Amino acid sequence: MRPFRRRGDQVIARLVDAEASIVGLLLDQLEQLLTADPDDARGDPVLDRLLPSGHEDVDVAAEYRGLTEPALREGKADDLAMVRATLPPQGGEVRLDADQARAWLRTTNDLRLALGTRLGVTADTEPPEDPAGEEGSQLTVYYWLTAVQGSLVDALAAGRDGRR
Repeated sequence: MRPFRRRGDQVIARLVDAEASIVGLLLDQLEQLLTADPDDARGDPVLDRLLPSGHEDVDVAAEYRGLTEPALREGKADDLAMVRATLPPQGGEVRLDADQARAWLRTTNDLRLALGTRLGVTADTEPPEDPAGEEGSQLTVYYWLTAVQGSLVDALAAGRDGRR
């Protein structure tokens, strides 16, 4: 991957085909989770992380969820659609305006939260020494997403302070 860099009013990166495929697969998985029947997905730790209860009291949390969850799901679905629309399926240049970049930031954050929750990532988790195994490869993807998100934040910040 060529990291995100600011060029005028846009941020631009380049993904190789495997990276674009991984992002597409993760988007599919996140979409499936977010569109699953709430009764079937109840208690899923990833959904609990992406759609927080907002309160320890069960009744207050249920009321909060009822008020906030539809809008959260809709916003996440809109962001997923925008990332899909700007993701080159076979790899290539990703060129984002400010709104698209914010959608990528929110979505890469959701992907990292989902993957990190599934893998049990903590502040003490280190990158894998051997990424060959399934957990090692998933952890490698987690850290790669972190780098993608970091480069996007840096590119957006470069525009805020006048650097181009």
